[in-house]
Amino acid sequence: MFSLELILWTAPAMLLAFWAQMRVKSAFAAAQKVPVSLSGAAAARHILDAAGLQDVGIEQIPGQLSDHYDPRAKVLRLSQAVYGIRSTAAVGIAAHEAGHALQDAKNYAPLVIRNAAVPVAGFGSNASMFLLIGGLIMQFPPLIMLGIAAFACVVVFQLVNLPVEFDASARAKRLLVEHHIVADQDMVYVNRVLNAAAWTYVAATLQAVITLLYYIIRYTGSRN
Repeated sequence: MFSLELILWTAPAMLLAFWAQMRVKSAFAAAQKVPVSLSGAAAARHILDAAGLQDVGIEQIPGQLSDHYDPRAKVLRLSQAVYGIRSTAAVGIAAHEAGHALQDAKNYAPLVIRNAAVPVAGFGSNASMFLLIGGLIMQFPPLIMLGIAAFACVVVFQLVNLPVEFDASARAKRLLVEHHIVADQDMVYVNRVLNAAAWTYVAATLQAVITLLYYIIRYTGSRN
């Protein structure tokens, strides 16, 4: 349920998201100019092998910053700008994704919860709008409440996702130094990229929380 009122409510979060995206692009572009000895794929492979995760694969995929770890296939999927590039930006992002593989191997609790919540969050994201619209059209409060509850699943997913992403970045920063993949003086570039990326997750979570609050106040009769 999009409206001018909702846009005004979520404007701070949207501005934060825009700023974070611009910061990611700027930090990534700067870090791509700082060379290292390993490519993103090689750095990830080194980190995984050192942790005994030789069974985790690494694949190249198309797209810009489309990098991710697939826990079901046990595969790191790295974008073209990361997979074969020898830069602090590439190894920083690759190490972050390798951090997720390490979380998976150690059954890191927030990751386990996040993976379990993915189907529920996906359903909640798709169903909440239909339930809210249907409830408003039919003037049926229980359906509206069901729509709000469905969107609340999205918020829970976003909240659980934050520690997962923060921990993966912390692991990446530590491992890049421990394995001598990035020199100490060049870690500032890795930090800028990963810290900027972290703000995108914060912005997404903030927007989801504000949207849920708006729905609760707007559609439960608690607004004057």
